[in-house]
Amino acid sequence: MVTDTGGINDKSFNQSSWQGMQAAAATNKNITVKYLPSTTTSDYAKNITTFEGEHCGIIVTVGFLMGPATQSAALANTKQKFAIVDCSYASFCLSTSAHPKIAPNITQLVFNTVQDAFLGGYLAAGMTKTGKVATYGGEKFGTVTIYMDGFYDGVQYYNTQHHTHVQVLGWSEPKQNGTFAGSFTNITAGQTIGNTFINDGADIIFPVAGGVGLGTAKAVQTADASGKNIAMYWVDTDGCVSAATYCKYFITSVEKGISSSVQTAVTIASKGHLGGSYVGTLENGGAVLAPFHDWSSKVPSSLQSELNTVKQQIISGKIVPATKSPV
Repeated sequence: MVTDTGGINDKSFNQSSWQGMQAAAATNKNITVKYLPSTTTSDYAKNITTFEGEHCGIIVTVGFLMGPATQSAALANTKQKFAIVDCSYASFCLSTSAHPKIAPNITQLVFNTVQDAFLGGYLAAGMTKTGKVATYGGEKFGTVTIYMDGFYDGVQYYNTQHHTHVQVLGWSEPKQNGTFAGSFTNITAGQTIGNTFINDGADIIFPVAGGVGLGTAKAVQTADASGKNIAMYWVDTDGCVSAATYCKYFITSVEKGISSSVQTAVTIASKGHLGGSYVGTLENGGAVLAPFHDWSSKVPSSLQSELNTVKQQIISGKIVPATKSPV
């Protein structure tokens, strides 16, 4: 596996991908796994080349930014199997003008997170006491804004159902503009953005920014210590597992089934096959809200019931959450 620049302990998709690799090895004695870290984007191609030289059964690359390097390597080495996490070449992961042919030896592991983010927005609108909630991104990529679109539209749907006027700070789905940290690793930026939202009246914050969200968690913790009732969500993984220190502040996490998708791709590759594209959804468990953990007794049963209804309506196609960043 080749990590993105967030690193193997990013408490987000690099870490979850590596857990999937390890799970594949744990369940199959014929699988041995290793990883190379990417400190900068210039490491991507170099790390891929290193693993090609080792004749790996499959090379898993992690994240949207690795799309071009993975595609180039796959087109140049058609007998090498690849999988890429969180990158859809058919939509926003790679300019097809630069690479008009999509390499067939890449398994694309993608997640329709507009669905579970929509549920997250609905939940936030039902839980806010100030009437203001917030979201922001690490950088303005489709894999980030798809979450923000879902969150925004989930709040709007709650408003139409309950005749409320909950505001979303940090993002507008119709206008496609909002707040970004410019990084997935700058924890200080996450704390600054979190404090700004708190000062502007938001009491629930949803960072879509990998490790940057740890800064927001620190801001929430500080606000809580001063007597404010602020909460947040984690993204990609269950924050109560990957960032357990801050579990008490996480109402839920808007998750991707990254570990299981990587494990499946590696296991299939070990048998000599490619798994084809995988799309995680509410229906197949690849895009879900994490358990409420410490918040189980705080989320009203009536709201939990509404969430279940909305979930089933999304699965059935009665509700189709809008996004400008489709999978």
